[in-house]
Amino acid sequence: MTATTSTTPSAHTAESTSRTLDGPEPLHVHEAGAGEALVLLHGSGPGVSAWSNFGSNFPFFADRYRTLAPDLPGFGASYVPNLDRPYHRIAADAVARMLDALGIERAHILGNSAGGSVAGRFAVDHADRVDRLVLMGPGGVGTPVLSPSPSEGIRRLLEFVADPTRDRLVAWLDTMVVDRSILTDELVEERLANALAPGALAWMRSFFSHISGRGPSRPVDPVPLWAEVSKITAPTLITWGRDDRVTPLENALLPLRQMKDVELHVFANCGHWAMIERRGEFQRVVHEFLTRA
Repeated sequence: MTATTSTTPSAHTAESTSRTLDGPEPLHVHEAGAGEALVLLHGSGPGVSAWSNFGSNFPFFADRYRTLAPDLPGFGASYVPNLDRPYHRIAADAVARMLDALGIERAHILGNSAGGSVAGRFAVDHADRVDRLVLMGPGGVGTPVLSPSPSEGIRRLLEFVADPTRDRLVAWLDTMVVDRSILTDELVEERLANALAPGALAWMRSFFSHISGRGPSRPVDPVPLWAEVSKITAPTLITWGRDDRVTPLENALLPLRQMKDVELHVFANCGHWAMIERRGEFQRVVHEFLTRA
């Protein structure tokens, strides 16, 4: 990959931090700041991108770290991958190529939801490149032991993918938060427009068919990520919203017992979007963990 950019690092807006790492598989990334590298990996869902997940957090982290927020393969303005391997492996390798292109040997890795699965996979496969790891309501690293599967949030998401109406999008977004005031008309319309952009719906259907195992040619991961979390050696902070209806809190139990150096922070009165719903506290907790002696 080669980098092309015209950013203004001090601005910390979506436009000023935007760049594309060119190559056979172009990866779009937001970058700003200096110092230790911090990579923010977004989740999945209708209309999602790096900025839609972490835009409100990016200025805080870019003032303290060299902050990178890539659109993972298939999302935002990045390339659409061939789903010939488990997705979290495809995306973890894309993160490694991004670090190579930017001359970054090691970084802190923070992953939300599906991005948490990618972060966990990266920490297993590229352990020497991870300083500290933060997993926020992550997928893949645990299993639900008390709640039905799929969760309410995943069911609502799949309903939208099958029949993408505004009402179904709102029903899915409602499962993401406790404080519904976050779900403004502006946010809903932006997510709906992104979800219905040319090619976006076809990708979402392929992606969710792939990760759910319903696709006709889904590659089988010989060992699921949750069975390998004991291999993660990086100091790890797991954060969770107590009222998460997408990846319920009990998914934290297995990694909390199996990982070597791990701690858990639970946000009360908080759903799946802790970085939005509890933004200030989320930023404080993460920054304290990353700078701890």
